[in-house]
Amino acid sequence: MNKADRPSQRKRKISVLTTLIWAAGILVYLFLISPILVIFLSAFSPTEYPQFPPASFSVRWFHSLFTNSDWASALQVSGLLLLIVTPLTVILGTAAAYALGRLKFRGREAIQSLMLSPLMIPQVVLGIALLYEFTSLGLINSLTGLVIGHMVVAFPYVVRTVSVSVSGLDPKLESASMSLGAGRLETFVRITIPLIKPGIIAGTVFSIVESFGEVSISLFVSSPGNITVPVRIFNYIDQTFDPSVNAISVLFIGVAVLAIIIMEKTVGLTKVM
Repeated sequence: MNKADRPSQRKRKISVLTTLIWAAGILVYLFLISPILVIFLSAFSPTEYPQFPPASFSVRWFHSLFTNSDWASALQVSGLLLLIVTPLTVILGTAAAYALGRLKFRGREAIQSLMLSPLMIPQVVLGIALLYEFTSLGLINSLTGLVIGHMVVAFPYVVRTVSVSVSGLDPKLESASMSLGAGRLETFVRITIPLIKPGIIAGTVFSIVESFGEVSISLFVSSPGNITVPVRIFNYIDQTFDPSVNAISVLFIGVAVLAIIIMEKTVGLTKVM
């Protein structure tokens, strides 16, 4: 065989392999995105049942989300939970992550594992445990119980993301600030928080997404007067299945996409993932 032909054959083999890899990757992405595409397009169906592809496009089911009292109430409860759960979780999670990163004491690893344990424990198990606990404390079927339940599942995400930022923070910067006359609180506010801001922003976004989409614990601790959007969806599809469920699912997808965009534009996904 001519030596000049060998490089060309090698290039053809590499080209074929690259084409196969790209084709496999495209098929995988199409498989992953196809359910989202079906939900998204079916939400614009004008008929009383989901239709894919829709014969025509209509926004009647998006309009019904805000005119239907049940959906409006669920959106109100979920929005109120976000306003309460997010700041509390971010403040407590940031304080806990900073303490775990800076303080050295016996049992620190055990406490950290305990804080992150909701990530590993099935949420159904957490829901049952909180059901028994809230019943004994008189918090069952209350907004307070929902807030605590959502904080339990969102707290580990804040601790984990902020811990990454704290681990990359040079303690000498804080020492230099205090050596120049700043107190601990002033140093934390003016030096530490700006430096760990990427982790705080990421933790905030994760807390919002996790709280807004949480269903397992809410099923156990919610009441008829405090039903979140995911619980309303769960109950709704058990009784009927018109495209309003698809419309609310599109809103969930929008929240997730918005969260990814915020993290990418503010801190970069590579710093928090």
